[in-house]
Amino acid sequence: MGTPDKPTTGFLIWRLSTKWRADVDRALAPLGLTHAQFSVLAALAGLSRQDRRPNQRELAGFTGLEPLYVSRLARALESAGLVERPVDPADPRAVRLVLTERGRTTAAEAVAIVHERHAALTKAIGGADGERNRVLRETLLTLLNESDPA
Repeated sequence: MGTPDKPTTGFLIWRLSTKWRADVDRALAPLGLTHAQFSVLAALAGLSRQDRRPNQRELAGFTGLEPLYVSRLARALESAGLVERPVDPADPRAVRLVLTERGRTTAAEAVAIVHERHAALTKAIGGADGERNRVLRETLLTLLNESDPA
């Protein structure tokens, strides 16, 4: 954790991540979504635009979430009428994830909300398109890539 006057990088990343998640949770609450549900819904929307219909394991790999957690989130999204989970024809033990019409609409609304929150978050460093944000994004990607197991 470091000292109060000099917190570690890990502590700051954790605090920012916690703050970001709570902010997004509050912003998405009117849509009935949590940040985690949004992560699955938005990833699924993006993949759907590429004509991809991932199974839960593929979506877990794409989002970086644990497969069991994606399964739980997908069931909640299915209960909300946002996602359908048909059996994967290539693997009867797996299910594909497909957005419903309502899911596509909700995903678009949620993405717009999160983009607005992202703009607010990055405003202090010159905005989402600013040089400081670019450097921060590259630094975070470097840290993420270095921490990924080989």
